[in-house]
Amino acid sequence: MNIDNYISSGAIESYVLGLANAQEAAEVQQLSLQYPEIKQAIANFEASLEAAAFANAITPAASIKQKLMFALQDEFVAPVVSLPKTDVITDATVEAIEEPLVKTAVVRKMNPLRFVAAASVILLVISGGLNVFIYSKYTEANEQVTALLSEKSTLTADNKTMQAKYTDIFASVEALSDTNIIKVSMKGAPGKESNLATVFWNSRTKDVYLYANNLPKTSSDKQYQLWALVDGKPVDAGMLSADCNGVCKLKNIVGAGAFAITLEKKGGSPTPDLTQLQVIGNVKA
Repeated sequence: MNIDNYISSGAIESYVLGLANAQEAAEVQQLSLQYPEIKQAIANFEASLEAAAFANAITPAASIKQKLMFALQDEFVAPVVSLPKTDVITDATVEAIEEPLVKTAVVRKMNPLRFVAAASVILLVISGGLNVFIYSKYTEANEQVTALLSEKSTLTADNKTMQAKYTDIFASVEALSDTNIIKVSMKGAPGKESNLATVFWNSRTKDVYLYANNLPKTSSDKQYQLWALVDGKPVDAGMLSADCNGVCKLKNIVGAGAFAITLEKKGGSPTPDLTQLQVIGNVKA
């Protein structure tokens, strides 16, 4: 038996608060005899109820004491003893005095106010303890709901991101499967032989797709820019964005004879910096 799970199940709280049925109460009593941890948990919860009751107790106004004393003034009635008119105290006189004392002693009146006061105290203790228990369970449930909602939001966002990626990949695959696609492999410039990138150019729609096979990571103020050589002149074909992790669509190009990539300042440049040439490749029809 997992004692910790049983203690955290709420069975002990229900038992102490009198909310458990006969079978559940008997089970708690039996287990408390077998497992000291359960017995201690019962004692701890009872102590917490008592502490909560006193912590939430309200000091009565001074006038309450006066009203209680007035209501209880007839609670006890002293016997009235009539002494015989004689100057001599005899055994018969003593017996005459003791007999009514023995018979009457002290007469306690069953004042309903005492029961009301006692019941109020008991209800206050139970109410305080029940409030603490309910609030604790409410707080715990609220935290669980908040955590689940947060997790749901995260999963929803992740799902939307993955759907967007799958949509882009599907569109790219569909576009690259076109028979008019021309593949242009751009190899590294001198001194950058390990660099590699590929352009997929649709000779019919003029769409251009870029795949950065192997390009070094840039600094935050730099960005790769694709160029198309049209009639021997460089034409801006678009910037490679930082979030491009696969095949990315850039600008449409008409009549390209070659493609190249340079490293430019972030945002791009109207003319290529040939000292920062990274890769270049010719279009083969």
